[in-house]
Amino acid sequence: MTTPNHPTMSGTTVQQEDIAPGIGQGIDRVDGPAKVQGRASYAAEHSLGQRPLEGWIVEASVPAGLITNIDCSEAERCEGVVRVLTHENVPEQMLYGDPADAGRFGQSHAVMQGRGIRYHGYPVALVVAETLEQARHAAKRVRVEIDSAEVRVAVGASDRSFEELWQHPELQTPESLDGGLEPDAASGDFESQWSEAVHKVDVCYQTPNQVSAAMEPHATIASYDGDKLTVYCSLQVIASAVEGLANTLKLDPAKVEVNSPFVGGGFGSKLGIHNDAVLACLATMVLKRPVRVVQTRRNVFSNAPHRGSSMQHIRLGMDASGKLVAIGHDSIMPAAHGYPFAEATGACARASYSAAGIRSRHRVLPVNMPVLDSTRAPGDAIGTLAFEAAIDEAARVCGIDPLDFRLNNMPDKHPVNGQPFSSHDLAGCLREGAERFGWARRSKAEAGARKLKGFGMASAVRVNMLVKSAAEVELDRTGAVVVRTDMTDIGTGSYTILAQIAAAELGLRVDDVTVKLGRSTFPTSSGSGGSFGAGSTGSAVQAACQNLRRELIKHLNEAPQCAHLSKNAIDSAQLSGGRILVDNESFSVQSLLESADLDTLCAQGQIEPGEDHDNYAQSSWGAHFVEISVDRDTAEITVDRITTVVSAGTIFNQKTAASQVKGGVVWGLSYALREELMLDERYGAFMNRDLAEYHIPVNRDVPDIDCHFRIQADFRSNPLGSKGIGELGICGAGAAIANAVFDATGVRVRHFPITLDKILEKWEAEAG
Repeated sequence: MTTPNHPTMSGTTVQQEDIAPGIGQGIDRVDGPAKVQGRASYAAEHSLGQRPLEGWIVEASVPAGLITNIDCSEAERCEGVVRVLTHENVPEQMLYGDPADAGRFGQSHAVMQGRGIRYHGYPVALVVAETLEQARHAAKRVRVEIDSAEVRVAVGASDRSFEELWQHPELQTPESLDGGLEPDAASGDFESQWSEAVHKVDVCYQTPNQVSAAMEPHATIASYDGDKLTVYCSLQVIASAVEGLANTLKLDPAKVEVNSPFVGGGFGSKLGIHNDAVLACLATMVLKRPVRVVQTRRNVFSNAPHRGSSMQHIRLGMDASGKLVAIGHDSIMPAAHGYPFAEATGACARASYSAAGIRSRHRVLPVNMPVLDSTRAPGDAIGTLAFEAAIDEAARVCGIDPLDFRLNNMPDKHPVNGQPFSSHDLAGCLREGAERFGWARRSKAEAGARKLKGFGMASAVRVNMLVKSAAEVELDRTGAVVVRTDMTDIGTGSYTILAQIAAAELGLRVDDVTVKLGRSTFPTSSGSGGSFGAGSTGSAVQAACQNLRRELIKHLNEAPQCAHLSKNAIDSAQLSGGRILVDNESFSVQSLLESADLDTLCAQGQIEPGEDHDNYAQSSWGAHFVEISVDRDTAEITVDRITTVVSAGTIFNQKTAASQVKGGVVWGLSYALREELMLDERYGAFMNRDLAEYHIPVNRDVPDIDCHFRIQADFRSNPLGSKGIGELGICGAGAAIANAVFDATGVRVRHFPITLDKILEKWEAEAG
């Protein structure tokens, strides 16, 4: 049961084999059997002791206005209907957006509060019936009359340049960006460096509205007994959901219990509560019966968060040798009225490469749209899509190989704030990725071949964070251990890696550890999001295990059966199969706890950011290399192979980590070639609100992905030496594909996604 001698938070870089035994092994998910056998209950599947009533959302057909009349009489007469909730009969709620200091997750998420419409698809009624079919049938009979108002639903238009939009009178500077970054940041004199640059790239990239649409839709079952509100919801962060519901419904947080033990994907869209949760809670508070509200797939496209479109103006200036001297990145995105969220699209421009003058600015334009919020790797996902494509343009303008261009511009400290890096391995990822991919040996297709060949590459950078977290560990008389924390598992493997960490710290088998997650009654953790969940909560579990070991040693020193043993021998005790091994003797855990008059032994642990997160710039690093084929006649694009190399500190589980990275790479491919949430600006409505018309890659679109880890633990990140990995895969992957498309076709598409019509149009124009 010895604890590895970690140089905690010291910044020492070590290899995986130097980390606690058991951590890093690619074991299968411990929750896998429960999932495949149907024993893992997701939000809509929980039982609250009584069959729940079913709620169906009635959506507004305009993006803004006032309800002048709502007639529910016909719906209320339908078979099975128990109640139709509208703004006229829902319980009182705190004003939407209050309190001002609660942040976007803790603020009131009031729904149907007054007659106002916030966006197309906004709930105007909730039909509650005995069955889902009855609720759906009756919902079609709710008559709503709305006096429409003038609205803004889009950031830019095809006939308006970025410069014109930058001068828009209603453009705002957000108070802060997601992740706590400042909206504007600079180092050196960008304008003077730009004016003196020998080579220049001055381009505008655009990305469309996008949505995550996780496999499990947003869903909630709520029950209220007049005193306590119990909620089962599909969530990523439990504690903020308790705060958000308590504020919204004007309840004591101590009277709100939120549970989310299994989540079928989130990708940021479930960081906080949304309309399904609030509506289910309002209904159960009125009816005093459990109520279930499950968003349909079409609901998810309007009543759950999405990623807003972006316009990114990028200016890169180089000297005669190809050294970057000026990096400028300005971004404009929409922001939903009353919801304080802005993506840090320029974060990658601030952290990736050195330059004498760097300037990054962010502006938002308020719109009447559904909530805009985190979507996987907020900011960096679409920021790197544009920025790393522009870097490729810069390399070509200078006549330098794109790999060499990046390597020649590596920073030795953070390019903007000047802090030293806790560790910096971008160059290592680029070099190793190039070697594994065969970048130096790439060759074009033969003349006259039907398929054009293209090669592209890009860097991947994602900020690394640590969030205050706590966990509890309990040892019972059989020698088994239970870990409790309100951390969630959104399909990423939290159950498994926390079991591995506890087993490694206590010298147990993973099978001896049971992990219990996703309940607000458990110690408060970071939750899942921002790539901080594993490192933050894992470090809390590690600390709890270390404290448990100290308690165990204390009781061993006091136990009569250990009186003849030396302190050194007791200090090196190990757990194994329900027994404690001390020197050449062993004692049952049961006998020790009995002698201490204990049924179980418990300990808690916690972690929070310290000086290393104040004084060092922290990021995870990676590199992507891609080969594609493009049909000469149809311009159809096929991605043939992808190599990705990642440096993210300690890897807890090779199998789940590779799954995370590969999933992110597929997202990057999708952003480059497929995804576009199409907006009808006349009505503020998304036109492709389903997975038939919102295009994503299928199996035949995705090649084998060669994913490799450069494992170098960074103990300035956390005591386990890990860094965030879940979002890194998406960063830069799309840009590598975009760069390969240009390499193959000579067409630089700056308005994503890259569809064949955009290439054909350019080819036709060039052909005259």
